[in-house]
Amino acid sequence: MFRLTRRYGFAASHRLHTPRLSDDENRALYGKCNNPYGHGHNYVVEVSARGPADPATGCAVATPVLDALVARQVMDAFDRRNLNEEVPAFASAVPTSENLAVEICRRLKRNWKDAFPGEWPKLEKVRIAETERNIFEIEADEIE
Repeated sequence: MFRLTRRYGFAASHRLHTPRLSDDENRALYGKCNNPYGHGHNYVVEVSARGPADPATGCAVATPVLDALVARQVMDAFDRRNLNEEVPAFASAVPTSENLAVEICRRLKRNWKDAFPGEWPKLEKVRIAETERNIFEIEADEIE
């Protein structure tokens, strides 16, 4: 069994703010990320899939197929976007990197079988680096 991890990058902006908290509570919780004008990141997303090597191709994952899926479901949706204003999933959720990882994983899982109709490969996890110090990871099995 092999695991393949592919790395992708996109730039997006957001503001971390929830109406469930007061302005003071938002500032205390999110700090500079609560800037009313937002701020941006150059996100790095890693998508990991696992499976056996195909006897005919020698590959566990067809990388062009994975790249096309990520382009459609991640890059087209998030690259150069204001997450708060341009991504419907964040109309009611704070666009933290945790929530962004969940949304990316949901999009990939929802469309995985169209791209990979067989038993293998299986989406294993999504990892997103917001900065060099802030990295978030979610197992695909944890997402519905």
